[in-house]
Amino acid sequence: MRRRALLGGATVFAAIALWHRPSFDRGLTGADALGCKRSGDGSVCNAIAGLRRVVDMAFIPPLDRSRLPPPEVPGAVDPTIAQANIGRTICRPGYARSVRPAFAITGPLKRRMMADQHPGEPLAAFELDHLIPISLGGAPLDRRDLWLQPRQGSMNAGDKNVLAFVLWRLVCTGQVPLKVAQYDIRHDWIRAYQLYATPANIIKYHFRHGAQDRQ
Repeated sequence: MRRRALLGGATVFAAIALWHRPSFDRGLTGADALGCKRSGDGSVCNAIAGLRRVVDMAFIPPLDRSRLPPPEVPGAVDPTIAQANIGRTICRPGYARSVRPAFAITGPLKRRMMADQHPGEPLAAFELDHLIPISLGGAPLDRRDLWLQPRQGSMNAGDKNVLAFVLWRLVCTGQVPLKVAQYDIRHDWIRAYQLYATPANIIKYHFRHGAQDRQ
């Protein structure tokens, strides 16, 4: 009987979670998205919001792990960047350009990495990418944050640039906490793309290549 009751409760929560699927373009997340802070049911709604995200992620198809960075690139952040100072740092126009390493440094580094990992392949086929983008507080020149990302095929460097731009806008408009954005993109950037880079968000934030300083 108890097991049946628990199962019934889980079903109700799952139904609520599906009904309130995430919509980041509305500018609300967690308890706010369900109107819970106004009604005083924050603790219950936070639980629903967490379950909602789990349910939503369950509908994302299996990813191609060959499109993820190697294990030795777990991502690295600039310790001087924090939620409290994003207005003076990553959300300030021109920030990424001001801290990005010069080509005189990244060019030779990319050539060495290509020689080690993709000998004989053209340099143009890969982008030297920051797993956690500089625009989201990624470490500008930490090898734990740098990898060679394919520019062609499914889920390529261009797709990740779209994700970086959308997440940057969501962070800088207060819709996604910086730590959450950093965790999601470093943990599994393809699933993060499917979660955040929705058609509605891409249209809303008018993404276009070259619109923002990227990695």
